[in-house]
Amino acid sequence: MERAEKREVVASLQAALGRAGSIVVAHNTGLSVADLTDLRVQVKQAGGQLKVAKNRLAKLALKDTDTADISGLFTGPTVIAYAEDPVVAPKIAAKFAEKNQKYVVLGGAMGSTALDANGVKALATMPSLDELRATLAGMLKQPAQRIATVVQAPGGQIARVLSAYAEKGAA
Repeated sequence: MERAEKREVVASLQAALGRAGSIVVAHNTGLSVADLTDLRVQVKQAGGQLKVAKNRLAKLALKDTDTADISGLFTGPTVIAYAEDPVVAPKIAAKFAEKNQKYVVLGGAMGSTALDANGVKALATMPSLDELRATLAGMLKQPAQRIATVVQAPGGQIARVLSAYAEKGAA
């Protein structure tokens, strides 16, 4: 790889990692091309990216970002998963690591916070931003439904009383 190509790779990786909500670094020793492609598809469908980059270039890309210094994780054959949603990359990486022993999560970062492997697993158990928004919307919707039920209740009671009197008078 020539210097210009290396600079271009570092610049694109730096821009991508700078926008990332979370980054996961893992070893992929012995992982087949089919497994890596499957992982890449899963990450992409969830809105993230998966990169296999030279460790030295990844360290250079991380150097000038606000991301925590996780350059110590880049040893051996590594793969980087990242996404803007802070929960996406850890969730998919942890799920894939459970199924495949050749994929070992080393750690990662969420903004300026460095994460070890356990931190990545803990982040993977959290709900995503979309799930949190849906839960919040459901919680906001419930009081309105309760108010509508309370307002309708007296009218329903009056209708039942009138119906009872009508049946009583008809009999």
